[in-house]
Amino acid sequence: MYIVVSYDVSEDKRRTKIHSILKSYGQWVQYSIFECNLTDSQYARMRSRLSKVIKAEDSIRFYFLCGCCQGKVERLGGEQPRDETIFFA
Repeated sequence: MYIVVSYDVSEDKRRTKIHSILKSYGQWVQYSIFECNLTDSQYARMRSRLSKVIKAEDSIRFYFLCGCCQGKVERLGGEQPRDETIFFA
């Protein structure tokens, strides 16, 4: 499944931990946004790890894109996506 993950975390230490977790599951594409291509079990593991770090005032959002929608992602500028098959968790 292809997931776009965004997060809003005010505390630097927690934000760094969340960034580190997400980095092991996908590609960092913008300041607080990752794109991840995951299996169901990888998603469950990632979500579990994130839930142990966040506090009530934090926000993490998961946007699931179907194969058709994934092909419609348009990008202007920035780094081109890397090979998504390299992500293991």
